[in-house]
Amino acid sequence: MLIWLVELADELQFFNLFRYITFRTGAALFTSALIVFLFGPKIIDSLRVRQGKGQPIRADGPQTHFKKAGTPTMGGLMILAGIVGGSLLWADLSNIYVVATLLVTLGFGAIGFYDDYLKVTKQTDKGFSGKARLGIEFVIAGIAVFFMMRLAMVSEPSANQHLATSIAFPFAKDFLINIGYFFILFGGFVIVGAGNAVNLTDGLDGLAIVPVMIAAASFGVIAYLVGNAVFAGYLQINFVPGTGELAVIMGAVIGAGLGFLWFNAPPAAIFMGDTGSLALGGLIGSVAVATKHEIVMAIIGGLFVMETMSVIIQVGFFKMTGRRVFLMAPIHHHFEKLGWTESQVVIRFWIIAVGLAMLGLSTLKLR
Repeated sequence: MLIWLVELADELQFFNLFRYITFRTGAALFTSALIVFLFGPKIIDSLRVRQGKGQPIRADGPQTHFKKAGTPTMGGLMILAGIVGGSLLWADLSNIYVVATLLVTLGFGAIGFYDDYLKVTKQTDKGFSGKARLGIEFVIAGIAVFFMMRLAMVSEPSANQHLATSIAFPFAKDFLINIGYFFILFGGFVIVGAGNAVNLTDGLDGLAIVPVMIAAASFGVIAYLVGNAVFAGYLQINFVPGTGELAVIMGAVIGAGLGFLWFNAPPAAIFMGDTGSLALGGLIGSVAVATKHEIVMAIIGGLFVMETMSVIIQVGFFKMTGRRVFLMAPIHHHFEKLGWTESQVVIRFWIIAVGLAMLGLSTLKLR
């Protein structure tokens, strides 16, 4: 919104700063963090009063989790307030990538909110119907991917328009697989998968939000480079005009995440719930699709992939053999059952997330 102040640069040189994505990214980070810090306590108090018993605790979970009973959930509302507030102020709202990403974020957040509402009111870990939830997520993600794909077709040079419907691979500068309009299904799968992967990871205080911030920082760099013709040419990565603006959104995610972590640090005063985890995962997935780094997302977000695969393996193996591979899934609960403290699991998983992010970013140069 404030980008229009660039028009005043002739009268006051200061407003020239608003041209630069880097400046607006930093401003979005600060703004979103400030929003969460200022309004976080009021939101927490309101949710605590309205929810009463708070988020239900799994009866088969680690014994240490029962002391968290009564902690309010839906803290994703704080995160969304920060992201939306920071984005509306500092991002270019005429950019379709920004609009599509915010559409997914708010749409997935609304789904998560309804799921949290059902769990809190019924005091059960069973919320929204799984099939219905996935169906709505695919519709939202598909619409966003379609508009991003159409924009890329228009904005790309005619010789490179196939990039809009192609899957790009790391370590190979020219290797693309053009799947045509099936890219809508592929992109939708990436976004929905990312949303639910972060959702599965959100099981311990601070476990999901820090890896999300690490992924956001990584994709902020990627978006900035992919959206800049000079940097993209130097690194021999695919240039996607307009995606640089997504770095501003990533800045807002980091700021909102820092604000939320202040209240979510052990012992957590609030949980983000599905409201936050679905929205954040969908947002990261949307940026990965827009920047043509869907495969790299599986590396940078490898921690989320690991958590998801542990659930798939556990459920699949149990159905086939009646036995379990892990003591409990997702895998962070497995390590708790082995005797790791919650802080050990969380910090060690943060370390893994940093390492995977560095590995993912290295693909920008290894072409």
